[in-house]
Amino acid sequence: MLLSSLREQVLRANQEIARRGLAPHTFGNASGIDREGARPLVVIKPSGVDYASLTAADMVVTDLEGNIVEGSLRPSSDLDTHTLLYREFPQIGGIVHTHSEFATAWAQAGRPIPCLGTTHADYFHGAVPVTEPLTAEEVASGYVRNTGAVIVRRFWSENLDPGAVPGVLVAGHAPFAWGRSPDEAVEHADVLEYIARLAYHSVLLGASESGIPSHVLEHHYLRKHGPKATYGQPSKARH
Repeated sequence: MLLSSLREQVLRANQEIARRGLAPHTFGNASGIDREGARPLVVIKPSGVDYASLTAADMVVTDLEGNIVEGSLRPSSDLDTHTLLYREFPQIGGIVHTHSEFATAWAQAGRPIPCLGTTHADYFHGAVPVTEPLTAEEVASGYVRNTGAVIVRRFWSENLDPGAVPGVLVAGHAPFAWGRSPDEAVEHADVLEYIARLAYHSVLLGASESGIPSHVLEHHYLRKHGPKATYGQPSKARH
């Protein structure tokens, strides 16, 4: 079986988003990419298959153009979004798409999630951005591919680093999150939902959406991710 280790990672990621309540029913998917071989290959969840019944053998392997390399099932309907993000963000190794409740609410409102506290700043270097809505032409010419395109356009237009801002809200749709691996993408999707919930309640309580002072944001983000990070143990990756 091709890419058996990555298949297991992607299987685990899909099971985790269901277990954590981030993807009710079959509303979500996770993928991973192998960039070490002769050509990059993506492993992704098959479309519409219940998480509880998934096996590693069910995972579908494609190339970066979405052509099936191995697998008997139809790949996730979001495949073209995943492959475009892998092409445009070469530092990422895993992607998770969910319809988690609070992050999806911000997406449906078309509002970015402001950085209102240090919990947010520990993971996202600033607000979680929201895309522009897809135009009628973008929907008609390739809805799934153009979902990826509006994500990339938001990042490039705001000069955002996908490594420092590991997630996005697609306007009127739902969140995507990513990381260096499928496991890290799940962590970021989980954190994204948590900070979306915190922000929702904070705004209801009267918090200003201008966010925490920039010097506090910078301190918290850099203490965990900067070149002189102090979080965690020196011999281990800082998470």
